[in-house]
Formats: sequence, structure tokens, C-alpha cells
Amino acid sequence: MQLQEAVNSVFLQLKQSIEKLSDREYCNPCVHLNNSTIGQHTRHVIEMFVCLNEGYESGIVNYENRRRDHVIETNKTVAANLLDEIIGSLDKPDKSLLLEGAYSDQSTVKMQFNTNYNREVVYNLEHTIHHMALIRVGLRELNIQQLPESFGVAPATVKHKQTCAQ
Repeated sequence: MQLQEAVNSVFLQLKQSIEKLSDREYCNPCVHLNNSTIGQHTRHVIEMFVCLNEGYESGIVNYENRRRDHVIETNKTVAANLLDEIIGSLDKPDKSLLLEGAYSDQSTVKMQFNTNYNREVVYNLEHTIHHMALIRVGLRELNIQQLPESFGVAPATVKHKQTCAQ
């Protein structure tokens, strides 16, 4: 499945980047990320996919109900293992889902929107790439420069740059 391969490729880049870090660096607040950590951004990405997988059976996905598991953001081995688990769980058939959330810090009233599984995988893939762009900033702050050119860059942007270079 092309979509699963795309997520796998991005997750592999993310996993390889966090493996370059010491445990301390993974949890270190980054000044240029408003004192958030690479671990927190990694946890956020993972928990979005976990919410999607957990909501698949019930048909209702609510990203606001993330666990915010401190272990994922402080233990890079746990995070890497979860990235592998998520890749193994993405081969579900597409189906209709409801996306649920209040989407405002001023309200607790939940709204629901029609969506589907593949659309949410795409959303989470794009969301992951966005967070990887932020993680790239954190990695540079730690003087880690050796990253793939496409790390944290949307595939359409990579293709556009390749076209412009020709």
C-alpha cells in the first residue's frame, strides 16, 4: 500500500533521528522550540496515530483524548518501538469514520465530522512531517546536522525543488 509505505518512510527517518540522541538530549528542552523537547514532539506524533487506531473499531476518532504518556516523551526506546508498532497496524481497510472534538479551549461541546480512515492516515502523515520540521530545529540546536534532505519537508515540496533544479 503506497500510503503505508509513505508513513513507513517518514517514521524510519524519525526513528533514525531519535536514535542519534542520548536519552538526555531526547528530553532536553529546546530554546528554539519554546522549551518543548524532541521527545514531546515525538510523543505527540505517536499519540495521534494511536488515537486513530483506537477509534477505528468504534468508528469515532477523537485526537483531543490523547493520553499524553510521559514515558513516550522521556524514553526514546519506547518511542522507537511504538513507531514500529504503528507501521504494523496501518494495513486496515478504509472505512467511514467520525472525527470528534470540541476544537476550542472555550467550549466542551463536541462536534462530529464525516471522514474516513485513509484520509486520517494522510492527515497524520502530514502532521508528522510538520512536527519533524520542528524536530529538525531541535536537532540543529543540539548540533545534529546529518539528516536526510527530505526530513520534515512535504513530499510535494521535495518534488517541486527537484523540478526547479532541472
